[in-house]
Amino acid sequence: MVERAHNMIAIEIRQPGEPDVLTAVERPRPSIGPEDVLIKVAAAGVNRPDVMQRQGRYPPPPGASDIPGLEVSGAIEEAGSNVHDLRIGDRVCALVSGGGYAEYCAAPAPQCLPIPRGVDLIHAAAIPETTFTVWTNMVERGQLTRGEAVLIHGGSSGIGTSAIQIAKALGARVFATAGSAEKCAACEALGAERAINYRETDFVAAVREATGGAGVNLVVDMVGGDYLQRNIESLAMDGRLVQIGQLGGPKAQINMIPVLQRRLTITGSTLRARTVAQKAAIAQAVRQHVWPLFESGDVRVIVHATFPLRHAAEAHRVMESSAHIGKLVLVV
Repeated sequence: MVERAHNMIAIEIRQPGEPDVLTAVERPRPSIGPEDVLIKVAAAGVNRPDVMQRQGRYPPPPGASDIPGLEVSGAIEEAGSNVHDLRIGDRVCALVSGGGYAEYCAAPAPQCLPIPRGVDLIHAAAIPETTFTVWTNMVERGQLTRGEAVLIHGGSSGIGTSAIQIAKALGARVFATAGSAEKCAACEALGAERAINYRETDFVAAVREATGGAGVNLVVDMVGGDYLQRNIESLAMDGRLVQIGQLGGPKAQINMIPVLQRRLTITGSTLRARTVAQKAAIAQAVRQHVWPLFESGDVRVIVHATFPLRHAAEAHRVMESSAHIGKLVLVV
């Protein structure tokens, strides 16, 4: 029998289903390996993959916790024997493969970063998943450079609000899509040259007009489905499409002629199943290039709402309503 002092409250997915299947339970604190740390969680970010996992559509990778939650902030409670650059009491935010919706969370030490100066624990919890995703896809795979034009779909989402600001800070022309006038205004306030209400305006025509017919150099898309062909039509010569999600469905038919004629590149990636070494490399790039932007105020963490840990189901309901702008965070 595990002693109560070594237990914790965590949010368990009782069975695949609607938000109400998220249940607060008592569990043993996670054990850690020699390369890991145990974080006393202050806050945990809520992300679309958490919703998909709850629905039974995105199982955790082998060895990962079945508890949802891919990013946390807090103080280090324990450190493994091979961890030398982090100490007990250090305040960090971390990317994890699961386990974030809990009072304690184990994390590989290389996936932990010091909280940027001027950022509190609640906002820090909303940084890792989106920032790692944006950096590795928009900058490393998408090769966005100063002076190029980028179209970011889902501009008012957690990923979108981060991508707009980072792209702007890198000196790119930024276009975004969103589903309401309020969301479009939020995207433009964050640095988008133009935000396109996809319910009212054809984004292909809008970006072609704004770029003098040339198209954008990069599209970052989380929708997929029938957006694929329209994204191709939006791209300039030597343009790149980076697919980071499939909210519109995983399958699509495309006309390959413009891909050949304009020498287009279509790529994509997922983050959760990557190795610790791969995530560590992303973490160091983010710390070098993006942390200074947080600390200077050029990039801000947009938190729409916070919820007590036990109210994770309500956070999921808001996430699925798509009524939010920015991130949702659980506070422990």
